[in-house]
Amino acid sequence: MYYSSIGAISLIVLCIINIVALRKVENTSSNNVRLKYRQYLLSLIVFFISDIMWGFFYEQKWVILTYADTCLFFASMALSVLLWTRAVVAFSGKIDKAGKLLVSSGWTVFTFEIVVLMVNLFIPVVFKFSEDKEYIPLPARYIGLFLQIVLFLVTSVFAIVMAVRSEGMNRSHYRTISISGIIMTFFIVVQMFFPLMPFYSMGCLFGTCLIHTFIYQDKDAEQNMAINQARQKAYRDGLTGVRNKLAYLEALAELETALETGELTEYGVAVFDVNDLKTINDTLGHEAGDEYIKSACKVICRQFTHSPVFRIGGDEFVTILKGDNYADRDALMSSFRDTIRQNQQNGKVIVASGLAVYDNSEDSSYNDVFKRADNSMYEQKRALKAAAVRVDV
Repeated sequence: MYYSSIGAISLIVLCIINIVALRKVENTSSNNVRLKYRQYLLSLIVFFISDIMWGFFYEQKWVILTYADTCLFFASMALSVLLWTRAVVAFSGKIDKAGKLLVSSGWTVFTFEIVVLMVNLFIPVVFKFSEDKEYIPLPARYIGLFLQIVLFLVTSVFAIVMAVRSEGMNRSHYRTISISGIIMTFFIVVQMFFPLMPFYSMGCLFGTCLIHTFIYQDKDAEQNMAINQARQKAYRDGLTGVRNKLAYLEALAELETALETGELTEYGVAVFDVNDLKTINDTLGHEAGDEYIKSACKVICRQFTHSPVFRIGGDEFVTILKGDNYADRDALMSSFRDTIRQNQQNGKVIVASGLAVYDNSEDSSYNDVFKRADNSMYEQKRALKAAAVRVDV
């Protein structure tokens, strides 16, 4: 059982450290590397299972089952080599002559192994069992392992060449691939001389551990970073740089959830609307109007520095007040309106504003709070326009 225990440990460790890599992903071009590597890992799982069964069957002297499992052992081994070359080429992204040659070599090794295993059914060339039920390796076994050694060395050289041509993290990744190939080469050489020891399984385990530690985790982090960057970009308003309507809707969903769970018990809503935008667009053009919107946004952001500001329409902004800004809401709104009155006197940007506070005894949803803030904003908008008329007179 010693032989089988090594394979069992290898299988368990492989599945644990690669639990994320083994998850099924969509067959898209962006997932090509993940798909190829997952296929390689699945082939290793088949190989480990055959290795575990081989140790058990051989110990029990069940020759027929051991024979069938030995065929599976060599076939899955050759398949893993093929899928390893495909994964390396997919990782490099170099589908050129060198990449195609490497994959073709993988197919050659796999085809050779399948052919000699079929021949072995009639004429023993790979392995046989003696009358005492002892396993006897034959020349074709050594030829197959030698071809695998050559192929792993070639992939290592291929990875080193790619490392020289790369920079930063990619260079480190290619070096890791090269080292993994060298480790596999070493363990296959040892396997050639010790056919009754599971050295090949050990090599596969060490190689995949290296790849997981120094490549897969980095790639996972890179992908998550790219997703977060895309998410942040999708949630930003292109003109002002503040959060957009999509971010606003998500923030409302989070707010409602926090209220339901009791994590949030109080908040305020401030609504803003830019005055005279249509007049500026009609008289000075839309570029001037855009600058006017950006100026209005800056005034809002300068005042409400600790609250998220959302642009929910052409000239409409909203901020949700929590924490310190909620506690200081009246002072903040009063100061903001003082700034707008000064702007009105000095011919600068004018923004109407309204504030409302959540009341759990009255408000059944966020919309109730928003409507009160919106009504308050329109009251001030009318007051600002009336003041502007008096100034004109």
